[in-house]
Amino acid sequence: MLDQLIADFRADLWLYLSIPLISGIIGYVTKVVAIQMMFLPLEFTGIRPWLGWQGVVPRKAEKMATIAVDIMTRRLIKPSEIFARLDPKRVAGEIEQPLVAAIEDIVREVGQQYQPGLWEGMPDFARERVIARVKADTPGIVASVMTEVQASTDRYFDLKHMIISNLLKDKRLLNDIFRKVGRQEFRFFGTAGFWFGLVIGLVQMLCWLVFREPWLLPLFGGFVGFFSDWLALQMLFRPLRPRKILGITWQGLFLRRQQEVARDYAELISRELLTPANMIEELFRGVFADRLMELIHKHVQRSVDDQSGMAHSLVVRAGGSADYIEMKQAIASRIMAAMPETMRHIESYAGDAMDVRSTLVERMQRLTPEEFEGMLRPAFKEDEWILIAVGAVLGFLVGELQIHVML
Repeated sequence: MLDQLIADFRADLWLYLSIPLISGIIGYVTKVVAIQMMFLPLEFTGIRPWLGWQGVVPRKAEKMATIAVDIMTRRLIKPSEIFARLDPKRVAGEIEQPLVAAIEDIVREVGQQYQPGLWEGMPDFARERVIARVKADTPGIVASVMTEVQASTDRYFDLKHMIISNLLKDKRLLNDIFRKVGRQEFRFFGTAGFWFGLVIGLVQMLCWLVFREPWLLPLFGGFVGFFSDWLALQMLFRPLRPRKILGITWQGLFLRRQQEVARDYAELISRELLTPANMIEELFRGVFADRLMELIHKHVQRSVDDQSGMAHSLVVRAGGSADYIEMKQAIASRIMAAMPETMRHIESYAGDAMDVRSTLVERMQRLTPEEFEGMLRPAFKEDEWILIAVGAVLGFLVGELQIHVML
């Protein structure tokens, strides 16, 4: 019996040796496919609702972002803390020159719009005094607004909306975060698949040599695809904490790299999401922008009242108090419209002052393994079974093709 098996093996040596090799390739290919299915395509491709696919990460973008923001604000950093690092007077100083230049044009245009004859007929010194006083008060307005935003950050700024809206607007960004942060693990995923498949393929080769049953190859192919996907995923995240087994310390590969991953993650988040530009955009055009508008209106109108002096009396006498109120509102609205652009001038200062990256790195490195896993393996965990099932199906199909080669 043994002699016959050895003779069969020698007779078809390369055919038998191809079995573990193909098994290893199955393991590798199913991992590559599983990784691609996590990220691509960005949008649903196929016939809705069931016949088609969308990458797990882009499909779960909102849920992933929500979970990440919840952990971020609970354990890592709060908007109030970020804004508290800004000096209102420094902010006012950074934008004073561009905003003052804009205000001069705004006051002239609004004055000509509401009281053209009166404005043009005013003595030059009177017009210049109105403009000069509003300009002089502008830094104080900006500082006061910033102080109130710092005192009630949650009233004017929605971190969750900012992050979720940016990730939904650019799903490639979410993909990039996961791809770059987990690049070493994804490389391991494919390599491990090959070696797992190769080892299982040796068993498959021996079984085929002994039994030569047609069902063996697709069965083993499906098993290789299933088991290697499942085991590789487990090795990425389990065990959560270092554990000694047979004298060797084991821990999930992703978790073992927590210090390095924290730096990569913080770099991407601070460069792509928690940026001064995005925060300014959220302040002035986000869900609470109307509240900021009211705040700026209040300060600008108060400044116009306090500083207009003689012009106030002239405008009221010429056109009535209604025109004066409308003029104040127009000036406030125009200043509000100019603010987002002028606030761009604080981005360099704000980036240094907020120092989001250092804060995220320090606190992410202190997260427990459970919290760390929760940040980076949230919503797609529930769809891992699909990736494993696809690996099993692909392995089964390749095994079926092997039959036609072996028989």
